[in-house]
Amino acid sequence: MRMTTEEAFVKVLQRHGIEHVFGIIGSAFMPISDLFPAAGITFWDCAHEGSGGMMADGYTRASGKMAMMIAQNGPGITNFVTAVKTAYWNHSPLLLVTPQAANKTIGQGGFQEVEQMALFKDMVAYQEEVRDPSRIAEVLTRVIAQAKRHSAPAQINVPRDLFTQVIDIELPPILAFERPAGGAESIAKAAQLLSSARFPVILNGAGVVLSPGGIDASRALAEALDAPACCGYQHNDAFPGSHPLFAGPLGYNGSKAAMQLIAKADVVLALGTRLNPFSTLPGYGIDYWPKQAAIIQVDINPNRIGLTKPISIGIVGDAAKVAKEIHARLGAGTGDKDRAARKAVIAQTKSAWAQELTSMDHEQDDPGTTWNARARRAKPDWMSPRKAWRAITASLPRDAIISSDIGNNCAIGNAYPSFEQGRKYLAPGLFGPCGYGLPSIVGAKIACPEVPVVGFAGDGAFGIAVTELTAIGRKEWPAITMIVFRNYQWGAEKRNSTLWYDDNFVGTELDEDVSYAGIAKACGLQGVQAFTMDALSKALAQAITDQMQHKKTTLIEAMINQELGEPFRRDAMKKPVKVAGIDRADMRPQEVG
Repeated sequence: MRMTTEEAFVKVLQRHGIEHVFGIIGSAFMPISDLFPAAGITFWDCAHEGSGGMMADGYTRASGKMAMMIAQNGPGITNFVTAVKTAYWNHSPLLLVTPQAANKTIGQGGFQEVEQMALFKDMVAYQEEVRDPSRIAEVLTRVIAQAKRHSAPAQINVPRDLFTQVIDIELPPILAFERPAGGAESIAKAAQLLSSARFPVILNGAGVVLSPGGIDASRALAEALDAPACCGYQHNDAFPGSHPLFAGPLGYNGSKAAMQLIAKADVVLALGTRLNPFSTLPGYGIDYWPKQAAIIQVDINPNRIGLTKPISIGIVGDAAKVAKEIHARLGAGTGDKDRAARKAVIAQTKSAWAQELTSMDHEQDDPGTTWNARARRAKPDWMSPRKAWRAITASLPRDAIISSDIGNNCAIGNAYPSFEQGRKYLAPGLFGPCGYGLPSIVGAKIACPEVPVVGFAGDGAFGIAVTELTAIGRKEWPAITMIVFRNYQWGAEKRNSTLWYDDNFVGTELDEDVSYAGIAKACGLQGVQAFTMDALSKALAQAITDQMQHKKTTLIEAMINQELGEPFRRDAMKKPVKVAGIDRADMRPQEVG
């Protein structure tokens, strides 16, 4: 068939059902974008490419469908770096299209030239450059297949002078593959271990959410064993929240019940998880990881099995398929050992934690520090972060998709939300970028327009994405609800400063004269401030009504005191030691020229 290179490119996108593209328009890919309307492809022109990439991530995580990212070669593409690495650790199969400076001039240091393949080498599962116009459809088809195979971003690099060339081409078929179900020997050994366990525990990761039927297969296995089910950090949607066996998330500011229960395990089935460090770090002073337990780790990527923890059995496979295979091979009487006592311990542990969490109003100071006490005295009538989260939980719809940014106040909320389905909780993942909460929830709403969505961010992180308020108010963009925890500080870093640097607050303070609600109004959106729990609950309920019934976007500033939660990395920080000493008098004027 005779066609242009851009026609071949767009026809491949159509074959794969890629309907949504995120980025900022640029001359390097206008031959493609010119065809988008006719092809049924929507181009979401954001305010910053970094946010556009996070929108694509949110879209894919909420829907399971692949989205595409594209921008102008050079600076437009470099702005994607943080978003692509974020999507990599979120296991999002995204298509990264990077138009490149023209072959004719590359290497001359021309306008907007940069080594784009080298730039993303550590951030994508696969990358390939188009070497000849006639191969553009072949390469694009392979890149899409690799993104799906690895559940990660994959990159196609296209020199811009390869567009608008006429070629004779046969469009390649879609490359499909079947996910593995684990080896027969390792499945049998895992089933045997679980069959004889006295206190088995299931730990679900992102792979359970990404695997079709993964949550149901995990639930059925947990019920057969009467095993408590935990989830990894930021994967609260990996098991039905109302289920009596669900213990909640491990890791930073997670569920004390989950930590106490997994500490009792003699066998742990780590299902669809790489056992990332934040999912196993001590919490609430509990070093809970069961060092004597047999660990069965299931992951689709063999390179991640046994990487962070010693394991007894490693199984390479899809979470749902492996869980079903193990379930089918459980021995007679599986789970009967101490079943009644185990169920009682699970119920009692969960109940005690629920009562404790409900009574947790404030953050505690470490011995020798007083910041949180001072913060409460300074603003006695403002909400604490935990009171804000309880108010939010009271009005958050059960079917809502939520996003979280990185930061102290969002992290405090880790123990609060639970979900009945997967693909409901979008957190920034282990790359930990600030500015994720707003763009990811916009992407989720594009993917799921009939579902209520709520994004969360601290005010420091939100400042990185605030420019998107200038984009999302246009009539073609969907309505969302955004909550910003407003305490005028970079909280996580400030907590580090109180614990290790004697309240020497360098770079932690934000401008108190800035109103994000005011900026939202200036952008044609609704902006509200809430100072009390009741006001916050009512504002959120109204915002959801306005989102779903009136297609209006609302930004709510939750005005909270400056209490600070647990630091992210007690294990990575230590008190500084003065040796040579630093003196201002040693500063010398800098010579110029």
